[in-house]
Amino acid sequence: IYFLGGKTTPATTRMLGVVGKQLRQHPALIPLLIFIGGGATMSVMYLARLALRNPDVSWDRKNNPEPWNKLGHNDQYKFYTVNMDYSKLKKDRPDF
Repeated sequence: IYFLGGKTTPATTRMLGVVGKQLRQHPALIPLLIFIGGGATMSVMYLARLALRNPDVSWDRKNNPEPWNKLGHNDQYKFYTVNMDYSKLKKDRPDF
């Protein structure tokens, strides 16, 4: 909402006024707006999680060129696993 030095632009104010007017005239659009906003928020949060927590992503290639080698054998990096207890896994790979 705040662009160009902290001031609202007339186009932004006009657009928000039109959206507010439509929502007052058609209240059935409110759940649609909520679900679309929630879906957009969850997708941005998931992309941020992938960028920050995935071992395939390397933000510092100079000091950590291969971040996947620093994972422990019982680190969980998947978003969701079914019937898997990572604390009980045995080490089955060599050290690098």
